[in-house]
Amino acid sequence: MTTQPTPVYVIGAGPGGLAAAAALRARGVRTVVVERSDTVGSSWRGHYDRLHLHTTRRLSALPGLAMPRRFGRWVSREDVVRYLEKYAEFHELELVTGVEVTRVEPAADEDGGGWTLHASGGRVLTAAAVVVATGFNHTPHVPAWPGRDGYTGRLLHAAEYRDPAPYAGQDVLVVGVGNTGAEIAVDLAEGGAARVRLAVRTAPHIVRRSTAGWPAQRTGILVRRLPVRLVDRLGALVARASVPDLSAYGLPRPATGLYSRVREGAIPVQDVGLIDAVRRGAVEPVAAVESFDGAAVVLADGARITPDAVVAATGYRRALEGTVGHLGVLDERGRPRTRGGRAPDGAPGLYFTGFTNPISGALREMALDADRIAKAVARHLRTRT
Repeated sequence: MTTQPTPVYVIGAGPGGLAAAAALRARGVRTVVVERSDTVGSSWRGHYDRLHLHTTRRLSALPGLAMPRRFGRWVSREDVVRYLEKYAEFHELELVTGVEVTRVEPAADEDGGGWTLHASGGRVLTAAAVVVATGFNHTPHVPAWPGRDGYTGRLLHAAEYRDPAPYAGQDVLVVGVGNTGAEIAVDLAEGGAARVRLAVRTAPHIVRRSTAGWPAQRTGILVRRLPVRLVDRLGALVARASVPDLSAYGLPRPATGLYSRVREGAIPVQDVGLIDAVRRGAVEPVAAVESFDGAAVVLADGARITPDAVVAATGYRRALEGTVGHLGVLDERGRPRTRGGRAPDGAPGLYFTGFTNPISGALREMALDADRIAKAVARHLRTRT
C-alpha cells in the first residue's frame, strides 16, 4: 500500500535499517532499503566467529518478529545473521543490494521536505524522507601510530579477525580493551596462541554479563534515567562485590565512575572469560602502544616487544561526513546530532538510527527507534501532503 508518490529510503540493511523499514511498512509507507553490500547484515557476517550478543535474546528482537528460543539466551553471530535474513523475508521488505548511497541532498521541490540521493552507478533517487542506518561499526579505524607502515609483523584490524587458528603458537598483541579486544584476547588464549598480551590505555570497567540469572543489560535499562553520580556509586559497590581486583595483573579499577564513562562513550566490558584469563596469566595486560619500530612495538612505559601479530581492536568510524556532513547534522565527532524520531534542525524528513552504543543494548534501542521513526515519518508525510 502506497501513501505517497515517492518512497521513503532507508540507507543500510543492518538491524537498525531493517527495523525502521518494517515499522514504516506496518504503517503503510512504501519503503526501500538500499544496501551497499550484497545482502542484509553485512557487518554481522564479518564479525569474529566466537561473538555472541551481550544482550539477552528476548531484549534483542526487532519489531514484529521474536528471536527463536532455540537460539538460546545469548545469541551467536551466526544466529543473528539468520534472524536478520528471516526478518527481511518475514516483513517482505523492498531491498536493493549492491548500491551505495554517496550523498544526500535536499530536493529542489516546491513543497520542501523531500530528498535526493546520489548513489553508485550514477543513480539519482528521489525520496519523501530518508533514514540513515549505515551503522555504528561502519569503517574500521587503525590509529596512525609512528612507524606503523614499517612494521614487519602482521598488523590487522579486529574487523579482519575471524578465529584463533591462524595464530596457533604465535605471540599476539591485542590493542584495545573494549568488549571486542577483550573477547578476541580470550579467544586467542583459548585457541592456542603461545602468548597473548592486551594493550590497555585506560583501564575499563568490567561487569559480569549475568549475576544470579540477572543480566547486566536489565540493570543498564533501569539506571539510564538515574543521576550519573548515583549510578557511579552503585556501580562501584557492585564491582567490589562481584569483580575481583585485578590491579596486581595490570588492570586497576578505573578512577572514573562507570556511568560517567558511559556518558563519554565507553561502555563497560562484559566478562566472557577475561577475568579468569588474566588471573591465570593467559592474557597479560600491558601498557598502551606508542609506536612501531621495525619488528618491535614500543609501549607507553618504554617497553619494546616483538609480537608475531598485532590485532587492533581500536574501534570504527561512522564515516557519515561525505554522505550528510554538508547538511550540518553531525557533531564535532562525526556523530548524528539527533536520533530516532527527531529530525535535525533544518533537515525535515531526515532521521538516524543505530549510531549509539548504549548500556541498555543496541538492538533494543534500534527497535524502539524504529517505532519512533515510523511515527515521525508518517507525521512528516501528512505535513507535506
